Amino acid sequence: MGEVYGDNKEKRQSIDAIILRWIEVQLDKLFFMFHTSVMTLANKVTSIRLILAPIFFAVYFLPHLFDSSGISIADSARNLLYLMYIVVLWSLFIASEITDLIDGNIARSRNEVSEFGKLFDPFADTLVRITYFLCFTLDGVLPTVLFLVTLYRELSILFLRNLMIRKGLVQGARKGGKIKAFAYMLTGVAALLAVSVRKLNLDASLFSILHIIAVILFFVSVVIAVVSFLDYLSVYKKQNPSGDYNA
Repeated sequence: MGEVYGDNKEKRQSIDAIILRWIEVQLDKLFFMFHTSVMTLANKVTSIRLILAPIFFAVYFLPHLFDSSGISIADSARNLLYLMYIVVLWSLFIASEITDLIDGNIARSRNEVSEFGKLFDPFADTLVRITYFLCFTLDGVLPTVLFLVTLYRELSILFLRNLMIRKGLVQGARKGGKIKAFAYMLTGVAALLAVSVRKLNLDASLFSILHIIAVILFFVSVVIAVVSFLDYLSVYKKQNPSGDYNA
């Protein structure tokens, strides 16, 4: 029985290795201009989010451009186009979140955890989430005030990380940061559900419920984000008790 389990485990590991190798080859083709030692498989997976973020933004506002063009189209065709539009948005959103889930696991499984990756991963997270929060805010789904607080928090974290680097410190994601990322993801899901319901002209009351849920989740996310920032700030102060910011 133990031998059978061992054989199955080896087969699974072999299949996983083949899949990861195939992914690495495809990403090598995509990022052929970035063949450097820091661009490990995990970092290439992270890089996908840098590509998906502007694509999500562009796709999100395509209907606005189409509606403003004045082109007449049958209701059935319009509904089909909106359905395709929603499917594409969800595909981009899910792909972004999946890459965030797997890049760290890939780095650890392949012993590719690096100082560069510890900074690159949260940077890509920030870029993609600020992008879809901006879309939802401009579309009136999420409050502008909460978006601004989120933006200020993320910019402050980037500044704080730069201060840490000047001290020779590289701070990866802490527990509070991971909780914040999960809360951001839940907010994104709720907001995109609300957008989907509105764009497909479904029940207006359902949109109202999802809208309220998205705003509440966004508010909770912002609170968690601010607390997380204070946690990072306390870590920096412990590492820099002299208060010397010029070194």
